[in-house]
Amino acid sequence: MNRRNILKLGTLALPGLMLATRRAYAQGAKKKISYAYLLDPAYDAVVWAINNGKVKSDLIDIEARSLAIPQLLQATASKQYDVIMTAVIGLPAAASRGLELRILNTALQQAKPGLGGGVWVKKDSPLQKPQDLKGKTLGSYSLRSTGYTQVRIALQKKYGLNTALEGGDFRQLQIPASNLPAALARGSIDAATLIHSQAYKAIQSGQYRTIAETARDNIEMFKVQFVSAVNVSYPEKLQADAQAYMEFIRMFKASVDYALSHRDEVFNAVAAKSGLDAKFFDWWFTNVANVPGDFRQEQAKSIDKFYELSAELGVLKKAVPVEPFLWDKLHIGA
Repeated sequence: MNRRNILKLGTLALPGLMLATRRAYAQGAKKKISYAYLLDPAYDAVVWAINNGKVKSDLIDIEARSLAIPQLLQATASKQYDVIMTAVIGLPAAASRGLELRILNTALQQAKPGLGGGVWVKKDSPLQKPQDLKGKTLGSYSLRSTGYTQVRIALQKKYGLNTALEGGDFRQLQIPASNLPAALARGSIDAATLIHSQAYKAIQSGQYRTIAETARDNIEMFKVQFVSAVNVSYPEKLQADAQAYMEFIRMFKASVDYALSHRDEVFNAVAAKSGLDAKFFDWWFTNVANVPGDFRQEQAKSIDKFYELSAELGVLKKAVPVEPFLWDKLHIGA
């Protein structure tokens, strides 16, 4: 083959070679976004489509891992993960310590039916209404959590109870979540705020009932569905690669949408792994929680109201607006 033909062959091959190189580079250059979320089987359903290859991206891979609350708090402070699920009550406290967090999207919001914030008693308990808690003991998994603060708001604003943690109308006792049902069953406490899977089992057993549905009460009183958790990242990470985090938001919402449109597939798979009834997940997504996957004006309004009410309870030193915690790249819809 003469020199001209060799050069011609090389010229013809070069575009294909360059395209192959770009593809190989793109494949090798996909950014990994590490994501930590609350250790909860319900949230395993939220990220199931990401973890099982149903939601994909040409730009990023998401490595999702579930953590218990103490580990989530530690990982948030150490910036161990690129994106982390954080309780909204923790954002002002983090800011006061110099830890800057920026909201990417809504991770957990009350569903319109307003279940999940029940105050539970045994079926044969003499307590019939929230006011009957006076002088009694209410157990909870975390007295300063976002969820329990929302319970306190309803008990104080709707039912007139003094919910101060010290010197209030009733004793409030923090008990590890796994021990709450047993403590209620044996009478060590008079009432309990159960985690969602425990509440579902309580309903199924018929041995327990609620004397208040505080999530529903708050929705009726304040005309908002409180946001409990958001997905956040750090300003320096967001600035370094904004496109990757916009893609995370897209994939996260797509994963939620997949779970809701393929309920049998997703819920049965997570149920088999967790040991929970597959119907629990349908109950959770329908009655207890929304996972919007984006951030809109309604969520901003909800968090602002929650901060205002939390300041009234003394949980926050002062009411703060959510606006400074928002990533400036977010396009907030109505």
